[in-house]
Amino acid sequence: MSEVTLAGLRVVLEVARRGSFTAASEALGYTQSAVSRQVSATEAAMGGPLFERQARGVRPTPSGEALLRHARHVLAHLEAAELEIAGLRDRVAGRLAVGAYPTAAAALVPRAIARLHAAHPALTVDLWESGSPAQLRRLQAGRIEVAVVAVGDDLPAYDFTGLRKEVLRTGRGLGVAVSVDHPLASQDEVNADDLADQVWIVGANQEGAPQFGAWPTLTRPTIGYEVRSWQTRLGLVAAGLGVSVLPGLAADTVPRGVTWLPVRDSALVQRRETMLVTAEDRSAAATAFVHALRDEVPPPPQAPAPSS
Repeated sequence: MSEVTLAGLRVVLEVARRGSFTAASEALGYTQSAVSRQVSATEAAMGGPLFERQARGVRPTPSGEALLRHARHVLAHLEAAELEIAGLRDRVAGRLAVGAYPTAAAALVPRAIARLHAAHPALTVDLWESGSPAQLRRLQAGRIEVAVVAVGDDLPAYDFTGLRKEVLRTGRGLGVAVSVDHPLASQDEVNADDLADQVWIVGANQEGAPQFGAWPTLTRPTIGYEVRSWQTRLGLVAAGLGVSVLPGLAADTVPRGVTWLPVRDSALVQRRETMLVTAEDRSAAATAFVHALRDEVPPPPQAPAPSS
């Protein structure tokens, strides 16, 4: 008795996708006679025709449609198995504990985890979200393998003794989040002077974690609300109750009703950066995550070419 083969399923799927034996043979790199043989063998195994021959190609019969539905699942599961086995071969498997401060956990880190999972499906990532001091305590205690922390002139001086660290150039610095109905929302960029009379929604400190206040160079800002969660801050912004400082790293994650604006401020000299920290002798899984995170960081803008 004839049996359905993986090669036959792939050929049938490609014929259905392309609408003709000729196009399928070109896409697969087979001869047309080889495609015809695979389809005929699969039809014999299924006990009936899978395609209706027409003047301008073929289309699946009801039996063909039924087989195609299952074939897609079979081939997808097979591909997933191949990827998982490949991940086991390169020894990047098991579980990896990663920590990140809230802004990075909402924007950069999820994309890196998705990239890592595509390359190493046998590896599971556990994500811990909290402030940078807590992440470093977890890393020093061996509870996580990678910490994504914020560093800056206005932040505590962390102890990185015995750790590997590198700065991730994330491209955009501090800016402000405003309601889409705010008078400033129509501008591409705002001056720091435009922020002097704004009502500010700031972060409440918890567990020693640094929080964003009002714009750093303002001397007497008006504080409207002080809340712990940055999602709550943005919810208050969306409601038009004030504006909030927000790093450019999170600019693409603001909720509906909020827009992010860069701020031009010649008096601002504070440095804020995202840093990646691991143990000196990090595991293969931690190294793979480091590479995935680097790949998610946009390249620095290129300087314009000198005019001739």
